[in-house]
Amino acid sequence: MTKKIFLHNTLSNSKEEFIPINKEHVKIYACGPTVYSYAHIGNARMAVVNDLLVKFLRTIFLKVTYVSNITDIDDKIITASQETNIPFDELTSKFTKIYNEDMSRLEVNLPDIQPKATDHIQEMIGLINILIKKDYAYEKDGHVMFNVPAFKKYGSLSKRNRDE
Repeated sequence: MTKKIFLHNTLSNSKEEFIPINKEHVKIYACGPTVYSYAHIGNARMAVVNDLLVKFLRTIFLKVTYVSNITDIDDKIITASQETNIPFDELTSKFTKIYNEDMSRLEVNLPDIQPKATDHIQEMIGLINILIKKDYAYEKDGHVMFNVPAFKKYGSLSKRNRDE
């Protein structure tokens, strides 16, 4: 008999049975750290919680793939790079290495795949263009903004009012 797994669903605010899309290959994605400085408790919490979940799922399912990205370019990284006079790619490489070492000390396994944001810029641009074309985003003053009113369910996950 297969064990049933129940997880908390933030959207419905209830415990629900986890039924994988593909029982032969469970896939998990989690946002990883933005690597401009040393890891903080929030980075560690995410890594520990997801590592625990992945380890548990691997006791039940034959194949589990865990992906967690590295955000290696954003405003904080650019600012840190300018303040330290260290090129952003060197800065992020340094802090990615330190982050992974820190997680290792916590006995957290590295994700199976750890993609860097800068390796997927073209895909991001393509997705942004789709969002703009579908009126879910718009350009303003050199920035791309999310069009909140276009997404009727905006705020339902965070339980916040769309106008906040």
